[in-house]
Amino acid sequence: MTGSLPVAERGLVRRAALRLIRLDGRAFAAMIALNALAAVAGLAGPWLLGRIIDAVKSGAGAAAVDRLALAILAAALVQLVLSRYASHLGHRFGERTLARIRERFTERALDLPVSVVERAGTGDLTTRGTADVAAVGATLRDAGPDVLIAAVQAAFILAAVFVLDPRLGACGVLGLLGIWFAARWYLRRAVPAYLAEGAANSALAEQLAATTAGARTVAALRLEHRRITACQAAIGECRRTRVRTLFLRSVLFPVVDVSYAIPVAGVLLVGGFMANGSMTLGTVVAAALYLRQLGQPLDTILLHLEGMQSSGASFARVEGLALVPRPAPAAGPELVPDGDRLVAAGVHYAYEGGPDVLRGVDLTVRPGERLAIVGPSGAGKTTLGRLLAGVDVPRTGSVTVGGVPVAALDPGRLRERVVLVTQEHHVFLGTVRDNLRIAAPSATDAELRAALATVGADWIDDLPDGLGADLGPGGHRPDGAQAQQLALARVVLADPHTLILDEATALLDPRTARHTERALAAVLDGRTVIAIAHRLQTAHDADRVAVMQDGRLTELGTHHDLVAAGGTYAELWRSWHGD
Repeated sequence: MTGSLPVAERGLVRRAALRLIRLDGRAFAAMIALNALAAVAGLAGPWLLGRIIDAVKSGAGAAAVDRLALAILAAALVQLVLSRYASHLGHRFGERTLARIRERFTERALDLPVSVVERAGTGDLTTRGTADVAAVGATLRDAGPDVLIAAVQAAFILAAVFVLDPRLGACGVLGLLGIWFAARWYLRRAVPAYLAEGAANSALAEQLAATTAGARTVAALRLEHRRITACQAAIGECRRTRVRTLFLRSVLFPVVDVSYAIPVAGVLLVGGFMANGSMTLGTVVAAALYLRQLGQPLDTILLHLEGMQSSGASFARVEGLALVPRPAPAAGPELVPDGDRLVAAGVHYAYEGGPDVLRGVDLTVRPGERLAIVGPSGAGKTTLGRLLAGVDVPRTGSVTVGGVPVAALDPGRLRERVVLVTQEHHVFLGTVRDNLRIAAPSATDAELRAALATVGADWIDDLPDGLGADLGPGGHRPDGAQAQQLALARVVLADPHTLILDEATALLDPRTARHTERALAAVLDGRTVIAIAHRLQTAHDADRVAVMQDGRLTELGTHHDLVAAGGTYAELWRSWHGD
């Protein structure tokens, strides 16, 4: 997997579908049974009409014809009732199954490693969770039950023709070979075509999301032409893949339309020669009517064939989340760290397909220490922070907390030990209270207000409903600084042993940022605080300063010792002060 989320193979998709059916097996079996009974009731009409023709030809009276006509009416009513309940049961089955798919997708998406989501981009994941899940839902709710009913009807109709006369049945099957060949040609090409269309849609969503999110940066750097060109290229790829699927349908449907008439014509021709001998006229008419009736279920199947292929590709993309590699659980008893000492030993790390961005980093962070990591852009500060937080795993070397590899810890236990806070911040739909209780579900309003006060979020008091104020569309829209304060308040409530701040106060003004950092340090007294920042005032207040340069840890010591040493840190300090 390079830059995009995987897609499930057919075998995995088939097993996933069978698993969903087994979870609601009784409803599925009942749906099949009702559909079969409805199909049997639908067979009565043509057969009874054939009997009427033979009865009239043999001189039967009007009473016999009336009885047969009433039987046709009764069979039609029975078919209507059975079909209605079969469809109702099918739709309920579809809705329950769709709910399971949505819940499973949400669980898998939340369980994805952060590094995987970052490399894949939000566009692909968003498209799978919206458009692809919706396509699967439409099939389960509408197309699936309709196709199932049609398939059962088609099978029973063909069987009825063979029961009437095997020779007429053979004529009907031979006449349908054109549809079989056309459908096979289509199916071989449809799945790859729809997968390509889905991938193109994801790529376009990613381009549009990135351009929209960075609109101010694009305008400031005058990158409009470049972004427009990239978006146009993505739109062109979407158009190309869409044209491909349209071409496949333009071949399939005309062939099918012509093929419908062939079996009926064949049965009439063969039956015409034999009607006065080995078969009756009523049998020929009944067989022709059956084959003509066959057009309705086949139309339903072919009508939904495109949607079934599209939703099949969508289901493969939805199930692809199960293929994302996740850290294997540790064998044996759960590992419990002995203390909170964070140690990086001989760490090398490289992003996929690139050179090492960390080279032989050795760093020990003592419990309760305030450590600042500084250095020029691209020095590897953020990467080191991600490794210390267990977001990424070193290529070689180790990162441990209390003697246990960080990546081997259970996610719940890891969050108790280490929390990474970056510049990225999220405000969820709901109230202020809802946003804060994500970190501490049982926190009281007093504890929530204390956490907000800790990070200087006094703007909460200006909201009419306070903690009950809605955030987002239709409510209060927090700016970047307010959203970041909410994120930091969640950290205060989570109360981890080690806190890694990766430019976490970058969107706050210098005075507010300094106040927030000091407040956090006071609240987390006795905890480990690692700050990755460009503001060297943070380094001045830290117990020790680690200087990163070209992926290596080049200096480590107190602020005063490093300034006196006259090295890289001293140059950064003088430059920051304008000396």
